[in-house]
Amino acid sequence: MGETDVTTDASVPWLIVGLGNPGPEYAMNRHNVGFMVADLLAGRIGGKFKRAGKAQAQVIEGRIGPPGPANRRVILAKPMSYMNLSGGPVTALRDFYKVPTGNIVAVHDELDIDYGVLRLKLGGGDNGHNGLKSMTKAMGADYHRVRFGIGRPPGRMQVADFVLKDFASAERKELDYFVDRAADAVEALVIEGLERAQGTYNS
Repeated sequence: MGETDVTTDASVPWLIVGLGNPGPEYAMNRHNVGFMVADLLAGRIGGKFKRAGKAQAQVIEGRIGPPGPANRRVILAKPMSYMNLSGGPVTALRDFYKVPTGNIVAVHDELDIDYGVLRLKLGGGDNGHNGLKSMTKAMGADYHRVRFGIGRPPGRMQVADFVLKDFASAERKELDYFVDRAADAVEALVIEGLERAQGTYNS
């Protein structure tokens, strides 16, 4: 089954994975913006996350898009394994729900993009991101990514320290808007396809 066949077949589910770390101490970290987008999408779907059987993740099943051919079945997931072990839970969910790798979307923070800027893509490297590294090791790189820019650390701050800090107060003023836009981008990717979504959101 080719990529085009997968994305145009409304009967094939999508697995949307927000990447982050579990626990309240990480909730507002830059590294947890994937969880923030997943939580917003959960509100739009109208469900609450629940434990996913044997998979170390929380999930919601639902549908997005208007009634008719554009409506899509989605499984929204937040791995509960910590970022650097995300591949195990995502692979378990992929296998359980029978989702093609091309119908998986990882939503994650991206250092090499300015704060709030989005980039949508299919496949590629992990750019040092431990969540992507774990996913790619577990199932290959041919999944979609919605990359949420967080910018580079200031001065000599280490990357690990930067991503595990909360968004700065100036960033938080626009955070809700950017998270909302990222959720819109995920929906556009699933409903309209990558090329059209890129045309709208790859600003």
